[in-house]
This record gives sequence, structure tokens and C-alpha cells, in this order.
Amino acid sequence: MHRERFYTLSASCPDQVGIIARVTGFIAEHKGWILESSFHADSVDGRYFMRIEVKADSVPFMLAEFRERFRPVAESLQMNWRLSDSAVKKRVVILVSKQEHCLYDLLARWQSKELDIEIPCVISNHDALRGFVEWHGIPFHHVPVAVENKAQAYAEVQRLFEESHGDSMVLARYMQILSPDLCANYPGRILNIHHSFLPSFVGAKPYHQAYQRGVKLIGATCHYVTSELDQGPIIEQDVIRIDHSDSPEDMVRYGKDIEKTVLARGLRYHLEDRVLVHGNKTVVFR
Repeated sequence: MHRERFYTLSASCPDQVGIIARVTGFIAEHKGWILESSFHADSVDGRYFMRIEVKADSVPFMLAEFRERFRPVAESLQMNWRLSDSAVKKRVVILVSKQEHCLYDLLARWQSKELDIEIPCVISNHDALRGFVEWHGIPFHHVPVAVENKAQAYAEVQRLFEESHGDSMVLARYMQILSPDLCANYPGRILNIHHSFLPSFVGAKPYHQAYQRGVKLIGATCHYVTSELDQGPIIEQDVIRIDHSDSPEDMVRYGKDIEKTVLARGLRYHLEDRVLVHGNKTVVFR
């Protein structure tokens, strides 16, 4: 059963007296019905974060007018904010290389409506997964990436993203480093799944590194992509306990399972506007 339509306000501003009163007072003034609300005060940075869901048919205007009417309140609070409509599906462009497990998982969740999104296309630097993607009725674009053509390749990725009116880009084990320009053009809109519990074991063969160190926990990290490799704001992480009897191959298998779960969870938080970024940190309202 689908939830009723709602508008989501997610925002942050300098911490001060009366924030909740101003925002909820505005909603109440227009007979808005609050379905869910979350708040957090960061005493270290002096910043206040909030996420509020408002029943769409309880207010006497549509989203565009809601934005215009709320703007003076937001400006008076020096607020960074966004307002979204649950009836509008987010458009997610997926980038993948040869490892298919995260792509398979996302498409299964999309097909079952567990992730109620639109996937306008899949982009890959290899052609291996074309048949699988096109079998789902999704356009597949092969954009090879080599040392001599990286600028042109990422310009093409950006063109395809813009042409498909993408809202977010997901690197589902896309084994290429995006250009700084591409990262800068879409801050907070490109998600990556990292095959280890950042900041540990970056680079090649993380599970073999973990095996050699005799670790007892391996994990995965979903984070936003920035121009600094694997250093973007972290959205979600999880770990699996292992022991001395597990081989590197066992750890790779466990790792694939947790990568799928963490990516799906992080993407859901992002799509539901539950992630607020401040500097290189996030507040995630689960």
C-alpha cells in the first residue's frame, strides 16, 4: 500500500532560538498536517538540522507556491533548504564497470518497486552488461574510458546525465575516478559504494589487505563523491564480523553482500531527503 502524497522540507541553518516555532508555525498557519519530523542541534558547529513531511492535500497550494511562500521564512533564518514532492519520482542514472552485484541488486529493487525511482539509463566503461540492462528495458550507453580520452569520456557522461534529466548518479562499482569537473558540477548528487570501511584499506584489493592484517571486521561505505578520492561525506556504513578461518575469497563474497545492502540503504536515505550535508559531514535522519 502506497503512502499518501507528502511534501518534504529538509533544511539546516545557524542554531538560534525559535527555529521550530517559525517553521511549524508557518505550516500550521496554512493548515498543514505534519506526518513526520526530525531535528538535530550540532553544538560543536552551532548548526541546526531538520526534516519535516507535510501531507500534500492539507495545504491550499502546490509545491511551487509552497516554495515561494516559505522563502521569506527561510531567508530570515539564513537557511539552506529544499522542498520535494513524494509524487515526483527521482531519476537515478547508474554507472557500472564489470562487477555486476550492485547493479543486479538495484535493478531488482527498482523492478519490485522497493526503490520507487526512474532509471533513465545505465552508463558503463565496458559493454559486458548491455544485454542484462537492455533486457530490463533500460537504455545502455557504452562510454569507454582510457588515459588519452578521459576528458571526452566524462564530458559524454555529463551530457548523457543532463540529457536524461538525472537527479542523482550512482557509481555501482564503477571502477573509474571521475574528473574533478564532473564532481564539482553535482555536489551531493553522486553516490559511491566503497568496498571497505573507510578510511581503512583504500585502493586495490582491500579484502586481501584486510586478510593480511588479520582484521575481525570488514565493511562497506556509501558516500558522496568529491574531487578528493574516497573522502566525500559518508552517508551509510556497515560491517560484518569475520575470523581467522575466512579466506580472502570468503571475504570478497561477504563484502559483495554488504556492499549491496549499504548502497541500497544509503541511496534510499538520499532519495527520501534524509541526508543533510554540512562541510564534509552528514546528518542522516533515519
